[in-house]
Amino acid sequence: MDGRKTDLNDPFTEAQGALLIRLARQTLMTRLGLDVNPTEQASLEAALEADIFQAVRGTFVTLTMGGELRGCIGHLTGIAAVGESVRQNAISAGFHDPRFPALTVAELDAVAIEISILTEPIPLEYAHAEDLIRRLRPRVDGVMLSQRGASATFLPQVWQQLPDAELFLSNLCLKAGLPAKSWQEGGLEVSTYQVQSFEEHA
Repeated sequence: MDGRKTDLNDPFTEAQGALLIRLARQTLMTRLGLDVNPTEQASLEAALEADIFQAVRGTFVTLTMGGELRGCIGHLTGIAAVGESVRQNAISAGFHDPRFPALTVAELDAVAIEISILTEPIPLEYAHAEDLIRRLRPRVDGVMLSQRGASATFLPQVWQQLPDAELFLSNLCLKAGLPAKSWQEGGLEVSTYQVQSFEEHA
């Protein structure tokens, strides 16, 4: 431990993000039955004992191949320490995302890993559809919406593919199983959060 109390929203350094990416890759390798260097594994486990990795935060693990999504699973709110959460979500993204078949050994070298660490979602108060549009911050806010038991979220990274706020919200409604224009009709509960993301580099 680093001897300092860790605040819930303390930022992670690039080096700490790189450790989480290594953790996710080693987790995938182990799940696929591949050998992991014992010395490297022990070094990583020791580094992950730092207090910041014990903070309970929401995390997502995203896998891509050739720039295309290959799996993405996570939790909006903290259910475990960051290190353990990344382990769980790496396995879920690689092997339990219902949109994709399970990851194979042959694919692993072509997979790029991205780790997202979330702040706690905060309810967004808005008066009407136009007000909702005004209050969103493209490329900054992740957005979660829910209505009558249906819910979905887009990480802030999704703004890169859907930079128009109306299109962003329409697609998010569809992801939740709601009509695309539900965000225009009121009655949606909306929360926003921010993300620190770390991408694996070839």
